[in-house]
Amino acid sequence: MLLESYQLEIFNNECMPGAMSVQCFAHLNQDVSEVLPFLNTELGGFTYIKDPPSVTFRLHGKLLTVHGKKIAVNALKDEAEARKIVEWMKQEINNAWEKRDKIIPRYVGMPQPQMIQILKCLPKTNCRECGEPTCMVFATRVAEGVKDSDDCPALTPTDRETLDAYMKPYATDEDGILW
Repeated sequence: MLLESYQLEIFNNECMPGAMSVQCFAHLNQDVSEVLPFLNTELGGFTYIKDPPSVTFRLHGKLLTVHGKKIAVNALKDEAEARKIVEWMKQEINNAWEKRDKIIPRYVGMPQPQMIQILKCLPKTNCRECGEPTCMVFATRVAEGVKDSDDCPALTPTDRETLDAYMKPYATDEDGILW
């Protein structure tokens, strides 16, 4: 077992003090830097940084970044959700470590959707029905994996199909792993 323990720190986003979500850091008691390329292969990280090593994943509309000595998660409902996600990641880290001799390490991230391509599929009315101030912000949220075509009531069926077809190669399952 590579990762045995951590301390959880829950906090509000300083940039958005009125936000209804919290963020967390799990301060790791063991350095997991060596497993990151293997974890990247197993879970399909969309951003991988070599130095200092970190890998970022999308999970249910959240960004989860694993550094050598820290895990960071955004957009959490509460501490219970933070603990659940960090425990899941701890298990994934340990599983990847145990299977590392059977995994080809990957030192690059996955291809990412382009915000401008997403914006081309949107009505560009800035109607705010999606909860975002502009279609450009909505496109950015789609590219991040936080929103999808179902969140834009103004999309025509044709534009919804076009957007879904564009996003399909970037789709992830319930664990945040690319299909």
